[in-house]
Amino acid sequence: MARLILRALFPLLLLVPLACSRENPAILSNAAGVPLVRVRLLQSQESVTVAASQPPTVRTSADNTPRPLQFPNSPVSVTFGPGGWRIGSLTLSPGVLTIQPAADGSVVVNGQRYRGQYRFVPVTANRFDVINDVDVESYLMSVVSKEMLRLWDAESYKAQAIAARTYALYEARTTPAGRGWDVYDDERSQVYGGIGAETDKSINAVQSTRGIVLAYGPAGQERIFKAYFSSCCGGIGQSAYDAFGDPWSEPLSEQNHGTLCSASPAFNWGPLAIAKDELTRRIRSWGERKNRAEKDMALLTSIEIQARNRLGRPVRFLLTDIRGARYSLSGEETRTAINSNAGNGPVLYSSFFRTINDAAAIRFVDGHGRGHGVGMCQWCAQAMAERGYKANQIVLWSYPRSKLVKAY
Repeated sequence: MARLILRALFPLLLLVPLACSRENPAILSNAAGVPLVRVRLLQSQESVTVAASQPPTVRTSADNTPRPLQFPNSPVSVTFGPGGWRIGSLTLSPGVLTIQPAADGSVVVNGQRYRGQYRFVPVTANRFDVINDVDVESYLMSVVSKEMLRLWDAESYKAQAIAARTYALYEARTTPAGRGWDVYDDERSQVYGGIGAETDKSINAVQSTRGIVLAYGPAGQERIFKAYFSSCCGGIGQSAYDAFGDPWSEPLSEQNHGTLCSASPAFNWGPLAIAKDELTRRIRSWGERKNRAEKDMALLTSIEIQARNRLGRPVRFLLTDIRGARYSLSGEETRTAINSNAGNGPVLYSSFFRTINDAAAIRFVDGHGRGHGVGMCQWCAQAMAERGYKANQIVLWSYPRSKLVKAY
């Protein structure tokens, strides 16, 4: 616990401007100066349903005149085609359709209520995405509750709010040019459930940490970073460099947490056996989707650990097929490939395992953790909260050499 105590010493909040290496100049804020996050709720839809308890305002980019929209509280369909938009029996001009609710939660899309406004963005001649433009504080109220277990400590909830706020703002500030959204609404970014997922504990966690983010760098030059987090590190985490190929940085480096997250059901897992022909099918499916050489893999014969990080966690695997072709994949690529198109079959919880290559199957043994293991471990955060550590201590311990910054 000495390491915990040392890292519990933290600096005062620094009032410095936020920056990052690829800052998005188009980032918007609400009237109170809180940055907006653009969440892609639905992708490539032919039709969605919309209902409103109060008349919203609508406009399109082709005719940017806001107009009140009267329709019943019962759902009506929204579709898009060459003639423009149809909302129930109403026809609107083409372009991006924006629906501004009269009040948060008064407009329901596909049965779900969200804060902020909705944009319906055409992506083909008759399909569209649904984007929720919402201020980051409102967004976090359901992210925190969806990412944490219901009975967990208030301090671990606050730590999650700080990490999730940092992650969201980084994504919003580094969105590729021309893309009209910042984050997914699922585990590809952060799980977002809208108003129905909010709880008193998650709302309090967000409000009590308002505007606080993590930053890293020399004094006066601190920059927010992509504050990854995952469920359970299994005792040893990995760096964002090893997991995702990101530039190496100390806050996102590998860490040894010992048995701190051992209360997680996934701290230890396995053995798990998957037939080689099934593994081959899955890896080919992943290779096809990624347009990689693995799409042409012959029957898989073995998976071996190719590299470990300095703390002993596997970070690269060597896959060999019956023709002798070899494929070198990072740990996260290996896990994702093996879990690809798995249906109801078994999946790997993490890339922290070793293998035994049998004649017809590969056994995954000595598995540890759930998720990628980069950044804050949520089960470690909860364990620290149970030991009396506060949210600021938890996040500064989880992201070494980082600082707490008041962003707004």
